[in-house]
Amino acid sequence: MYFKNSIRNRSFVSIVFFALLLAFGCVNMAKSDPNPVARENWKTDFSKTSIKFSEVMSGGPPKDGIPSIDDPKFVTIAEATQFSDREPVIGLEINGDARAYPLSILMWHEITNDIVGGKAVIITYCPLCNAAIVFDATIDGKRHTFGTTGRLRNSDLLMYDRVNESWWQQFSGEAVIGDYKGKLLRIVPSRLESFANFKKRFPDGKVLVPNNASNRNYGKNPYVSYDNSGNTPFLFRGSLPKNIEAMARVIVVRDVDGLIILSMKKLRDQGKMAINGFQFNWQEGQASALDVGDISKGREVGNVTVQRESKDVAYDVTFAFVAHAFHPDVKIRQ
Repeated sequence: MYFKNSIRNRSFVSIVFFALLLAFGCVNMAKSDPNPVARENWKTDFSKTSIKFSEVMSGGPPKDGIPSIDDPKFVTIAEATQFSDREPVIGLEINGDARAYPLSILMWHEITNDIVGGKAVIITYCPLCNAAIVFDATIDGKRHTFGTTGRLRNSDLLMYDRVNESWWQQFSGEAVIGDYKGKLLRIVPSRLESFANFKKRFPDGKVLVPNNASNRNYGKNPYVSYDNSGNTPFLFRGSLPKNIEAMARVIVVRDVDGLIILSMKKLRDQGKMAINGFQFNWQEGQASALDVGDISKGREVGNVTVQRESKDVAYDVTFAFVAHAFHPDVKIRQ
């Protein structure tokens, strides 16, 4: 869990957790973390890197301080009564196996290692970037599982694999430090959608639930008001985009011919758009996970689908500052 120090209207829950982390000496938000090896016994080969380690910042927790879900538990839609229709979930279907991963759970774990439809996958969510991305977990023919490093780059989660502990950028799926440096995880098409939409698409689908509901404050948003207009990103030191607010939502599609970055507002205003053979659609009905304390009551942000030839393609709904940080030369369409 990463905590903000410059955001208006912080919730009481966030303040309490932040104070506790300070009390236990877990928070280092102003400095990069130049030597994690000695403290946390990493077996990562830090001599192999495609980034400057000065770009890496501590988010507070140590390695695995935000625990991944490695033995996910699911219930039927009929049993998943704790989730409201407007709650955001990552909807994933592979070979007829459909599963919903609520952000109200991923908020507290950020990574779920799973096998869906016979395929090993990594379901990821970085709250500071609102980046909900699913990856193929197979590298060089072998299944890998992933954990959290406790570090950020451009305010985005850095993951690590449990084979040689290379560090991977969640937003891009690229290994940036370690033996796997330069390798890319394949992004698997999924949808960031309302629970109602998932239920309509897959009435026989499964829904992720906590292994122990009392372990975390599931259903609550510890980043109250984070995505409000005018706010600045947390633990971010790069330049901000011009002509669009840093926290404005954008849709990112990684095409073989280049990236498409489209503002959510433009799509919402038009309802549907066609760009380079991709069909973009917006529909109301999804709550922001990063607005008010109760995720189910977040303000309307809407559902996005992106398809080519009537088939879902991989996309991500993130913030403008994230898209600009990783792709500064790509114009945001707005």
